[in-house]
Amino acid sequence: MKAFVDKLIDLTRYHSEQISKDWAKVIRTNSRTPSYHSIPEDICALQARGFYKNLRQIFFSDKPYKEIHEYFSRYAKARYDENIPLHEAVYALIMMRRQLWLFADFQGPFLTGLNKDQVVDTINRTIRIFDHGIYIIIQKYGELSQERQGI
Repeated sequence: MKAFVDKLIDLTRYHSEQISKDWAKVIRTNSRTPSYHSIPEDICALQARGFYKNLRQIFFSDKPYKEIHEYFSRYAKARYDENIPLHEAVYALIMMRRQLWLFADFQGPFLTGLNKDQVVDTINRTIRIFDHGIYIIIQKYGELSQERQGI
């Protein structure tokens, strides 16, 4: 499995700038993320670039949930401080995952000859990372909202 993950993660890391720009274009025009429409594309792309560049660290971490918690807690706080509504922050994350898979699908020729089990396992691990990220974002927004209200 490591061979497939290495290929995918390396492609993602080396092309993080382009994937992030593609994500920013989608987010800035999507009807479900109107709060992002006024954010300059380069600033918007920064939100995704760090994740794409550091995906290897999360994937191969001895304690991936700690890494995931730290990254998505920072992501949630930043979006909260930017007054991005929770549902838009979560949808933006879903679109971040989608851009990753669209890129991987486009890179198909580089990823051919791989074991189906490797591909399925990698997809499942990636989905778990993003699902856990969604949970953390929702949790963090709740905490920040309570802090703001003095609860």
